[in-house]
Amino acid sequence: MTRFSVEGEGWEHPVLVGALAEAGAELAGLSDGRRLPLVTDEQVWALHGARIAALAEVEPLFVPAGEAAKTWDTLHALLERFHALGVTRDTPVIAFGGGSVGDLAGLAASLFKRGCPVVHIPTTLLAQVDSAVGGKTAIDAFGHKNLMGTFHPPALVVADIGLLATLDPRQLRAGYAEVVKYGLIGDAEFFAWCEAHGGDLLAGDDQARSYAVDYCLHAKAAAVSRDLHDRTGRRALLNFGHTFAHAIEAAAGLGVVLHGEAVAIGLVLAFELSAELGLCSAGDAQRVRAHFVAAGLPTRLADFAVAGPGLLPLMLADKKAGAGAPVLILARGIGQAFVSRDVTADQLAAFLGRTA
Repeated sequence: MTRFSVEGEGWEHPVLVGALAEAGAELAGLSDGRRLPLVTDEQVWALHGARIAALAEVEPLFVPAGEAAKTWDTLHALLERFHALGVTRDTPVIAFGGGSVGDLAGLAASLFKRGCPVVHIPTTLLAQVDSAVGGKTAIDAFGHKNLMGTFHPPALVVADIGLLATLDPRQLRAGYAEVVKYGLIGDAEFFAWCEAHGGDLLAGDDQARSYAVDYCLHAKAAAVSRDLHDRTGRRALLNFGHTFAHAIEAAAGLGVVLHGEAVAIGLVLAFELSAELGLCSAGDAQRVRAHFVAAGLPTRLADFAVAGPGLLPLMLADKKAGAGAPVLILARGIGQAFVSRDVTADQLAAFLGRTA
């Protein structure tokens, strides 16, 4: 098991990458003999619950699988369970599942008694390489993705690639889009690694999976440690493709398109818009699309019967947008992402009108 710390102003938490069984001492130290609330879904618990139960006393709190968990009603019910269990401000809450479980459990922990510690043990590739680190929490609201949330850094993150062995292929591919994102943001060599070894990762190669998870977690930690609250632009780069993606998810109906699938389409669109604006070459955009196609990921709005023009109001309502103006992550090339506030709503509308 490897260990490193994510540090920011006034906060720090360890990240452990390796076998879950080796994290027993860390979990025991946090539990201090208490029975800990563990937020999960029934499928994850059936597959992996015994591995957690062997390390700590837990009280499983079941929530719906996937995006369906991220609702006001589920959040309210979870907070009620915390109260009934006598959770205190120093009781760690374990999030054991994918990104949706982590978002929901993190938000509930941040709200209950003004903040309880949360431990993330992610069971999907997407959560292991991205969402478990950084402290973003959220539920969906008013038809929009992740509209309500807080920043609540975890007390501990444990990423065990062994948990990925039971992940279904569609979920695995969706998580892989977030892996590729890190290369497209700031490391052309890592994107080239993805082109060479992404197929191995998707096929179950543990060495490729370990390398990707470790790389992405360090990259995420570097961005988050300097910009926990998305204020300086460093962390904003991690939203590459996401303004398009969240709009796609909302337009299709939340839960219809997996987040990583929407991110793949969003990254393609961001590169194609960048190419249209003369910021990067058409060849870069084609290379990005070709890699996602090779990985079995969707790359077109038509893959989910989403109409381009319908995305504009959703993108302008994005929580990162300015007053009537989009804030986008664009690229000057592979590995050269930047925050752009120069694209007008009219330009974006024209681009979306040509997009299928």
